[in-house]
Amino acid sequence: MARLTIIIVTFNSAADIGRCLDAIPDAARATTHEVVVVDNASTDGTAALVRSRWPQLRVLDAGGNLGFARANNLGIRATTAELVLLLNPDTVPAAGSLDRLAAILDAMPRVAIAGPRIVDAEGRAELSFGAMIGPFAELRQKLRSRTSIERRSRTAAFPDWVSGACLLIRRADLERVGLLDERYFLYTEDVDLCAAVRAAGRLVRFSPEAEVVHARGASRASATGPAETAYRRSQLAFYQKHHPGWAPLLAAYLKLRGRFPDISTQDR
Repeated sequence: MARLTIIIVTFNSAADIGRCLDAIPDAARATTHEVVVVDNASTDGTAALVRSRWPQLRVLDAGGNLGFARANNLGIRATTAELVLLLNPDTVPAAGSLDRLAAILDAMPRVAIAGPRIVDAEGRAELSFGAMIGPFAELRQKLRSRTSIERRSRTAAFPDWVSGACLLIRRADLERVGLLDERYFLYTEDVDLCAAVRAAGRLVRFSPEAEVVHARGASRASATGPAETAYRRSQLAFYQKHHPGWAPLLAAYLKLRGRFPDISTQDR
């Protein structure tokens, strides 16, 4: 029986997922694992590609574009392994990286979640961990220099959150907090999950000894078009849940800037 379930949510990911799946065996060589791909109604043949090239893997058809949180929960409920890894299809985990994350949880019983150092295709560190989302934390994040991000990403820490692009969590802790909050279609669900785990008295660990390339990674703050709309919807939902006093001010600011999203509909 696999100790680790790796859940990869796809949406038109045919161009990326091959590199991810090919890297997993070396990334988790010492950890028995299974890979479950949850496909959010891709129209580019992602599910068919995975089934044909990697027939040993499980592919679950979501039946529509459920978003990141709901699709991950679908995969979580369909599996039973002790550890669960959320992994984006456009990532390439380095050799031994997933074994190192599992070793962190083994060595630190109080840690519920571990995340790696994430770099882009050019090897530049992403800001893949940090302080709880809030008006001042978001401002500080926008002001961080590339040098600061590179320096901070070299040191292990216990931040408030780590990125859901590659996030390892104990199933017991995941079930204790009720899985991912499905009010978030895309973005901020990872920060919300980490907040729930910390509220339960558990720790989040940023572990730079494990490294993952995020080939198409991009800053949420610089997202455009549909990606920005999805982020603003999640940002408003996050503030309404965690900072209700600030939520009306955020909404007013977004309306002033012409960035207030249509929250009456959701891309599915």
